[in-house]
Amino acid sequence: MGKGGQDEGKKSGYELPTSNFPAWARTIQECEAKFEVSAEHGLRSDEVAKRREIYGLNELEKHSGPSIWQLVLEQFQDTLVRILLVAAVVSFVLAWIDGDEGGEMGITAFVEPLVIFLILIVNAIVGVWQENNAEKALEALKEIQSEHAAVRRDGILIPNLPAKDLVPGDIVELKVGDKVPADMRILHLISSTLRVEQASLTGENAAVNKTNHQVDPEDIDIQGKECMVFAGTTIVNGTCVCLVTQTGMNTEIGKIHSQIHEASLIEDDTPLKKKLNEFGEVLTAIIGAICVVVWLINVKYFLSWEYVDGWPRNFRFSFEKCTYYFEIAVALAVAAIPEGLPAVITTCLALGTRKMAQKNALVRKLPSVETLGCTTVICSDKTGTLTTNQMSAVRLIAMGRWTDMLRSFKVDGTTYDPHDGMIYDWPVENMDANLQMIAKIAAVCNDASITQSGHHYVTSGMPTEAALKVLVEKMGLPGGYDPSSMVSDEILRCCKWWNGIAHRIATLEFDRTRKSMGVIVKSKSGTNSLLVKGAVENLLERSTYIQLLDGSVVLLDDGSRNQILNALHEMSTNALRCLGFACKDDLAEFATYDGEEHPAHKLLLDPSNYSSIETGLIFVGLVGLRDPPRKEVFKAIEDCRAAGIRVMVITGDNKETAEAICRDIGVFAPDEEIQNKSLTGKEFMSSSNKKEILRQDGGLLFSRAEPKHKQEIVRLLKEEGEVVAMTGDGVNDAPALKMADIGIAMGIAGTEVAKEASDMVLADDNFSTIVAAVGEGRSIYDNMKAFIRYMISSNIGEVASIFLTAALGIPEGLIPVQLLWVNLVTDGPPATALGFNPPDKDIMKKPPRRSDDSLITAWILFRYMVIGLYVGLATVGIFIIWYTHGSFMGIDLSGDGHTLVTYSQLSNWGECPSWEGFKVAPFTAGARRFTFDTNPCDYFQTGKVKAMTLSLSVLVAIEMFNSLNALSEDGSLLSMPPWVNPWLLLAMTVSFGLHFLILYIPFLAQVFGIVPLSFNEWLLVIAVAFPVILIDEVLKFIGRCTSSSGARRRSAKHKDE
Repeated sequence: MGKGGQDEGKKSGYELPTSNFPAWARTIQECEAKFEVSAEHGLRSDEVAKRREIYGLNELEKHSGPSIWQLVLEQFQDTLVRILLVAAVVSFVLAWIDGDEGGEMGITAFVEPLVIFLILIVNAIVGVWQENNAEKALEALKEIQSEHAAVRRDGILIPNLPAKDLVPGDIVELKVGDKVPADMRILHLISSTLRVEQASLTGENAAVNKTNHQVDPEDIDIQGKECMVFAGTTIVNGTCVCLVTQTGMNTEIGKIHSQIHEASLIEDDTPLKKKLNEFGEVLTAIIGAICVVVWLINVKYFLSWEYVDGWPRNFRFSFEKCTYYFEIAVALAVAAIPEGLPAVITTCLALGTRKMAQKNALVRKLPSVETLGCTTVICSDKTGTLTTNQMSAVRLIAMGRWTDMLRSFKVDGTTYDPHDGMIYDWPVENMDANLQMIAKIAAVCNDASITQSGHHYVTSGMPTEAALKVLVEKMGLPGGYDPSSMVSDEILRCCKWWNGIAHRIATLEFDRTRKSMGVIVKSKSGTNSLLVKGAVENLLERSTYIQLLDGSVVLLDDGSRNQILNALHEMSTNALRCLGFACKDDLAEFATYDGEEHPAHKLLLDPSNYSSIETGLIFVGLVGLRDPPRKEVFKAIEDCRAAGIRVMVITGDNKETAEAICRDIGVFAPDEEIQNKSLTGKEFMSSSNKKEILRQDGGLLFSRAEPKHKQEIVRLLKEEGEVVAMTGDGVNDAPALKMADIGIAMGIAGTEVAKEASDMVLADDNFSTIVAAVGEGRSIYDNMKAFIRYMISSNIGEVASIFLTAALGIPEGLIPVQLLWVNLVTDGPPATALGFNPPDKDIMKKPPRRSDDSLITAWILFRYMVIGLYVGLATVGIFIIWYTHGSFMGIDLSGDGHTLVTYSQLSNWGECPSWEGFKVAPFTAGARRFTFDTNPCDYFQTGKVKAMTLSLSVLVAIEMFNSLNALSEDGSLLSMPPWVNPWLLLAMTVSFGLHFLILYIPFLAQVFGIVPLSFNEWLLVIAVAFPVILIDEVLKFIGRCTSSSGARRRSAKHKDE
């Protein structure tokens, strides 16, 4: 809390324990003294009130996000959007002024500004909607908090106190199934053991045992704080009494809440957005320069003066002409801005998300599709992503025929599906007595259960015990018993059979001292026996005998003991978790035990007696288990290496287990020296050369990693210019997911917090899906580059057209509303269709592009300047041809009866009123007839409608042909014909159809200021437009020649070196 809270605490006589008080490293008595409380009585009500004033409620803060108006204003910080906004305002003002002066005040004048405003409004709505969803991760975090707690106050147990009312110093009782309401120090265990599921917080793949003993040192990681339970975790076994040490934002989950909020405040733009912003800034400068040049060229038309005595005098200014050339400048701005680009990019990214969804990658934020394409580092969690997060038995060691023999069986399978995998060299019809005993112990001394949910098998209980039950199913039943004859819908049929012949009547719960669990069972014959499983070394210490293959029992000698320990050592070095099996038939006072009424039952009430009961055991075998790697991960890691993507594994698991998995999946080679490549999170944080560690080639492993370690790794990688994809499933992963360029959450095992903080969710929790998504991202980027080049080259052509119009002094050939139509509607379908270009076959064999790679190279820019210049010449040229030629290239243009003028008259049309005897004949265009009897000079204004239509049609046709050029950056249309992308041919048809729509529907023709064209005029349009393909084919050929000669020079230089 704030300083005021601390002062108040001192006044009340209670010294506030600081948020860094290491309760885990203090004794129970020290903790009770620090918080001035006793476990038997709890806090007094008046003390609770004082502490609530100091600490506040036990809940996570509500961060007030930006207001709706702040979000709206943020949408207008984009350079392209600002240019569009200025263009819209200016064109609206000009339309208004033009109307006031007797011009066309109808819908036509306002179409352009209204359409631009509509684009900006839609863009802002989409942007605000996306931003508004950003803080959902914080809301999801609150959902995992406990709602109620059993609290002792004033010596009375309150069974259902709202968890938000807890304060530091409260005494809380926890039992199986409870969600921990705050960070707490365990005072004492009511049960013999306490196990807590804290994987969502730490990444550990199994429930962890807790104790009430203090731990050292003070700076130990979360996993090592064995006497602490943390808010948001769940009690899976046992009962205990705890002391609340931290509440609200001071808890571990509160710290994660703060980290998520901080990470959300520093979200970077995607690589594409950065490039487009840079492009917008360059565009602003270019537009400004061209507008100034256009005004300077035409200043003589609206500002003139006479020289008197060597000084300029008698200034004449024409406001009408000034606004006309200002309109040309606005038209330049509209022409230069690819207004349709945001819509096409959004469409392409949306199509990309559909493709990715088919590959089990669900994209939550559209821009992340493109960012995936330039991913250079994948930071992956181990548990559940690289591995199945389903423990499975991989090796079974049974006793042999003689005391110096052991049998080893390899076990296949990576899931809880009993039909997934098999046991090699298994005696199917002849399971001997030793194997039968192992199966019985694994099935009966076991509290786990497995259920089927759709295609997945889900376990409740300890993962290791679930793996043992699956092993029993693979072992089958002894000869003469057919498991298929049992109830068909029972998943664990063999386990059920064993439980039927050995009925459990008592349980000796697992504890950390003896490291084993035992059950007393009654057979169908009425005899009692003890079945035990646990740590192999501990069982061997308490074993006197071993059971051989045929079921005979012999003394356990040193030779057999060493042989078993050697097998244990071999499996442990391969990071297998080993469990031993033992039994006992001579149960002394428990031989007749039949329930709680039996005299021996009082011995079971004290867990300290369990070790003496579990002595004189018969050792029968052991099993090696692990969380196995996914089958397809090895190939995916190889693909990453080929694609130049580094893989870093960041896990909360222990170092040895993680290293073994990393060698299995190919992150490390089998014999690779990994001393400097495998570190714990603590070792990494204490290193003075963190960046040097991260710069190493090949894979890296960080084990025992906490949330702050993950964030630091992501931050440093981003500082190094890497584009980082980070996977995670737990609450502890959320801050790093938020900070990474691409946060990838698990769809099956992932918490809602992780999903809400992510950019992408894996529906199948599979690492190989990430690699497939990266390939898709690269393909999408290549296609986006194709349509961005296409749209920009089209805009260069439009700018060239308007600039040439202004420079030559001829009437305006293309008005802003026409350019807007071309940029938004006509160009849209082909640009979108370019997003369907097939990916290159070697797309995952190339290194990732750098995030600062240029979108348009100098050569590409030159190419499109040439193309743009031709577009300008063609559109202006056909305008001039209509006015000055009756026929062109053998095509007759005189059918409409229009009057021909000289080029000199056309370029000096502003002086028309001073021409003597200038007359213009009427001409027809479609169903309209144009006459100029009253004002012949109007021929260069309303009379230019046919010439404007020809210019617009040439522009549309050229851009359709130019879309074919964009199929490949350097490939000829002969090697990559148009039909490789049939969607593009369909899009061209749609665009031409839309152009015909505005040409031949009278109302639309009037809005856009155009008229229908004759067949001959269409021939002229095609003849003028088609050369754009030939010009670009020549430029592509030059590009291929220069790139291949450059490659040869580099190769020769490399050989010389």
